Amino acid sequence: MAALGGDGLRLLSVSRPERQPESAALGGPGPGLCCWVSVFSCLSLACSYVGSLYVWKSELPRDHPAVIKRRFTSVLVVSSLSPLCVLLWRELTGIQVRRRRGRGQEGEDLRGLLEESKTDASFPVAQPGTSLLTLMGFRLEGIFPAALLPLLLTMILFLGPLMQLSMDCPCDLADGLKVVLAPRSWARCLTDMRWLRNQVIAPLTEELVFRACMLPMLAPCTGLGPAVFTCPLFFGVAHFHHIFEQLRFRQSSVGSIFLSAAFQFSYTAVFGAYTAFLFIRTGHLIGPVLCHSFCNYMGFPAVCAALEHPQRRPLLAGYALGVGLFLLLLQPLTDPKLYGSLPLCVLLERAGDSEAPLCS
Repeated sequence: MAALGGDGLRLLSVSRPERQPESAALGGPGPGLCCWVSVFSCLSLACSYVGSLYVWKSELPRDHPAVIKRRFTSVLVVSSLSPLCVLLWRELTGIQVRRRRGRGQEGEDLRGLLEESKTDASFPVAQPGTSLLTLMGFRLEGIFPAALLPLLLTMILFLGPLMQLSMDCPCDLADGLKVVLAPRSWARCLTDMRWLRNQVIAPLTEELVFRACMLPMLAPCTGLGPAVFTCPLFFGVAHFHHIFEQLRFRQSSVGSIFLSAAFQFSYTAVFGAYTAFLFIRTGHLIGPVLCHSFCNYMGFPAVCAALEHPQRRPLLAGYALGVGLFLLLLQPLTDPKLYGSLPLCVLLERAGDSEAPLCS
């Protein structure tokens, strides 16, 4: 992985004579090829990630520690190799990014543009620029606010469920904090395969593959705004593999299994759009990973249980307050000025103001 930061993975850019609308994706030969290669690359990554879960033949359920350990191995291998897919995509499409001074801006920023075939003499020679790892969210600039503020924002959204968890917990706040901070509790967690899967491996590998690798490939094709909603489709579809295991072990009726899968697709797609938004607005991978881990711990909010809770009114007020504060603080807490330069925001220069809300 250390080799991925070398000059061989430098992304470049060239200037384009005129701007094209953000929706012009599959029309011309250059951009059209870029889009088809981008979509195929993202589909290949998604299939490789899900396929790696099934390379081990076993009659045991997915929550068995032996199954989890084997899947750890295959998923970590695929995730470690996923940046190579982005490199191959770069070579096939000619997408490049270089440093360039923007008009009316201080200092330098990154502007991404499409480069036609290198044999086309009408396009100038590209110049070296930002590294692939930086584009994928591996950078130090602004890392502390990128780790804390998105997680705080997500916890505000889950204010109602957090209140519900606190009300239903038999211990008080002081005792709960002692348990959470106790080294023995963390030692138990680190030896629990299900905890490691849900809180560490799954958030890290899924955000690396489905956000850090896919968004740089989709953004030059669709623009940043549409990429926020296109990228989660691969993420949502990837979760359909749970259907096979549920049918195999007959955990419920066929209708219930497919209904649950449809709901899970919707929920994961919305969550994927949120973490894609965080990735673009912060330029870091750490924020989406921590938010993913937190949401895996909380699960989907138990709204039905809240409606029947003995303290229903304050609990529902907490739900409403959390959603309201989340919408109010979404833009301020993800203000790009807090996180330094955002390489992905300027990967592709587009016409119009459609991307301005994401990048400013």
